[in-house]
Amino acid sequence: MGRTDYSLLLAQAQAITAGEEDLIANLSNLSALVYEALEDVNWVGFYLTREPNKLVLGPFQGKVACLRIDFGKGVCGAAASTQTTQRVEDVHEFPGHIACDSASNSEVVVPLIVDGKVVGVFDLDSPSVGRFSEDDAAGLSKLGRFIETLNWSSLTHV
Repeated sequence: MGRTDYSLLLAQAQAITAGEEDLIANLSNLSALVYEALEDVNWVGFYLTREPNKLVLGPFQGKVACLRIDFGKGVCGAAASTQTTQRVEDVHEFPGHIACDSASNSEVVVPLIVDGKVVGVFDLDSPSVGRFSEDDAAGLSKLGRFIETLNWSSLTHV
């Protein structure tokens, strides 16, 4: 498995979102970009904070996923409640892991924070135990910092 060039991935993310103000359109393309760029992943996407302390499924690539996750529950909820990136070697050893897809064995979740509030999480799953390195977690966290700069105010109810 080759090492991911996160500088290139960040530049590609910036290029495909440039000039587009709609958050859902941008998150949709970003999930597709990362899904195609990383080897050995089976789910890449976003959960968005749509209710107090609750994440709701957003744009993603992969199999059908859990719809709602409470802050503090599972890896996504842990990232949201602690506001820190979670890198889990083996999700089956993670207390309270939520098995949306039984084929997933490792996970990285990056919290997305705007104005001090968690607006969502960026979630990646792999069928391989130990798939994500510290370098992956750091590179994906940098990508998360960019995602936080997108137009989150466009996420409105019409």
